[in-house]
Amino acid sequence: MLEALAGAGVSAAAMFGLYASLAPRTRLCGPVFYGNGRGSRQLALTFDDGPNDPHTLRLLEVLARENVRATFFLIGMHVEKRPDIVREILGAGHAIGNHTQTHPRLAFLPSARVAHELAGCQKAIEQAAGWRATVFRPPYGLKRPDVVTTARSLGLATVTWSVLGYDWYGTTADSVERHIRRQVRGGDVIVLHDGSHRRMGADRAHSVEAARRIVPHYKSQGFEFVTVPEMMAGSASNSS
Repeated sequence: MLEALAGAGVSAAAMFGLYASLAPRTRLCGPVFYGNGRGSRQLALTFDDGPNDPHTLRLLEVLARENVRATFFLIGMHVEKRPDIVREILGAGHAIGNHTQTHPRLAFLPSARVAHELAGCQKAIEQAAGWRATVFRPPYGLKRPDVVTTARSLGLATVTWSVLGYDWYGTTADSVERHIRRQVRGGDVIVLHDGSHRRMGADRAHSVEAARRIVPHYKSQGFEFVTVPEMMAGSASNSS
């Protein structure tokens, strides 16, 4: 009986740990930002896994036409290949975040490797554009307490999301748009992808088209698109 209870305890602990690692809105691993609360008229549009040629540049054209700013969570190894695109992102007024050097599952790595991944991406971004990221998104949303702590030691706030576009696999702009419209309530951090951790040049045309549709849709409803750092600053001032 005791052995059975002990086994159940281990299973429960494992499940708890998995939930803490995966759930984008849990604070069990430490402070995590995923939006500024339902009912806000702000939305933060974010893009993961870039920079990516040509789709990041096409996305910048869409955002420029709509005069909105977004946040790009970049992978260090891609930054090293296309620093010119990183400079284009910053030159257009967008924010840049750290998405690790190689996009691993941080929750399953030794602490030293976690630090190496975050520091490597920071260095790549700084060398490419002289920008020091202040926000970090763990790949796949996977985290554990020391991941959040390590990020904080590098001056990085951990950011997850409240809305997913499910655009990382082969799909359509219609499908991505439906997913987003179904979830948005206001005050959301929305995740789309302008690149892929697997390779440069991944097809993200459906994500660009989805962004082209959703931005004017929500602007017409009175929403304001802001960067994640801007949304976080607003949340901090409202709570003080």
